[in-house]
Amino acid sequence: MIILPNGTPAEAVIFDFDGVIVDTEPLHYAAFQRTLEPLGLHFTWQEYVDTYIGFDDRDAFRYAFSSNGRILGQDELHRLIENKAVFFTEVIGAGVSAYPGVLDLISHLHANEFPLAICSGALRSDIDPILAMLDISDCFDVIVTADDVAASKPDPECYLLAFQRLQSSHKTPFSKNATIAIEDTPAGISSAKAAGLMVCAVTNSYPASRLDQATFVTDSLSAFV
Repeated sequence: MIILPNGTPAEAVIFDFDGVIVDTEPLHYAAFQRTLEPLGLHFTWQEYVDTYIGFDDRDAFRYAFSSNGRILGQDELHRLIENKAVFFTEVIGAGVSAYPGVLDLISHLHANEFPLAICSGALRSDIDPILAMLDISDCFDVIVTADDVAASKPDPECYLLAFQRLQSSHKTPFSKNATIAIEDTPAGISSAKAAGLMVCAVTNSYPASRLDQATFVTDSLSAFV
């Protein structure tokens, strides 16, 4: 068990990935633009922050098409997702940055055999290379990504699945109300809360005023270590 900065005990932690562990939102934005600009469907960074953060790739492309009155078939959707994944791999080749305190927190929890999971709207192929770069691939018992679920956040499916798999992977039982999700977006907070979890929101992507539905808000995960 750990005691959170607000005094709440927690027995398991489920991390979002983009915007919580690593500062990859600008990299995803760049990959989306490289994919959509040839189709005349690019959007601004502010539109990405206001609308697209929290979507998985499927829903991001669906929204880009529907908001422009365009029809997107399944074959083209799959092609766009594949193209964006290629561009993202190229973009991260220049390196990625972890947020302050998060690697120390993950390493500390893992060393103490704390139940840890990732619950992300990114593709597994986007996540694995970055975990390897940061040398934390072996720290997580469970990783749930867009590949594992039909609906993206704010739907609770991903957090329900992450909790179920994490609980099954440990002999010592723990409950939802003793499990904390660490999120950075309103959609992620809604997803985790709907799954019955506590939520710590970190102000990496949005100001605290946009994250007020979380159990508590922090400016940095350094406060956990």
